Amino acid sequence: MQLSVVIITFNEEANIGRTLQSMQPLVADGKGEIIVVDSGSTDRTVEIAKSFGAKVFVEEWKGFSAQKNSAIDKATGDWILSLDADEEVSDGLTKEIAEILQGAAEDGFGSEHGYWLKRQNHFLGRPLRHGGFWPDPKLRMFHRGTGRVGNRSVHETFQVTGRLGTLNYPLLHHSYPTLSDYIAHMNRYSSLGAEMVVAKDKVRFSFANIVLRPLFTFIYNYFFRLGFLDGREGLLLHLYHAVYVSWKYAKAWELSRQK
Repeated sequence: MQLSVVIITFNEEANIGRTLQSMQPLVADGKGEIIVVDSGSTDRTVEIAKSFGAKVFVEEWKGFSAQKNSAIDKATGDWILSLDADEEVSDGLTKEIAEILQGAAEDGFGSEHGYWLKRQNHFLGRPLRHGGFWPDPKLRMFHRGTGRVGNRSVHETFQVTGRLGTLNYPLLHHSYPTLSDYIAHMNRYSSLGAEMVVAKDKVRFSFANIVLRPLFTFIYNYFFRLGFLDGREGLLLHLYHAVYVSWKYAKAWELSRQK
């Protein structure tokens, strides 16, 4: 059974090499392929991807869901593994996936049609273990033809038809190495999230959404979900995540007013 690894990229030269290096045991020597759909990177992303033997397609940005589905459509393997450019497959997860592919080759795909992966998020270089950021399950591996990405502007999710299992070892997410990266990312995502909120209904200025909802989000994740056990990094993460919630609803109100 062959594996197709699909990735979308834009200016990911700092991350893409680590991601593709982690995949080599699963795709090298003709065991699989890497599909990269790039949306016009101006750094060395495409060059690095090609150096690992990836099939690179440069396409205009169509949104997260459409871009990922475009990568899926180009895959030819029996199984598809969708990764973000800042993710890394751990050694244990590599062995689990190899065993699934080997077992599927022997008995015809096996009993499962797709698998949840446990994603371990890193913030400022620290792996997070609390506050809702672990195990952070993501549905990322499935038979070709059974999975697509739902049409959402942000926080897109895969929809897979059939039986699902869960793998044990982590998918490492090197998400935010600096505070500047996190703030820039949350600024962008809060704008996309605001568009989703406005698309559902007109939004009025709401003290509850802009002040109370972020406050409750912080209290719930930092105290009740034990985010404080992740130290200083946990404090900063949950504090600024609460700010993101406030930004989202403030931007939704602004967009609604403009319309």
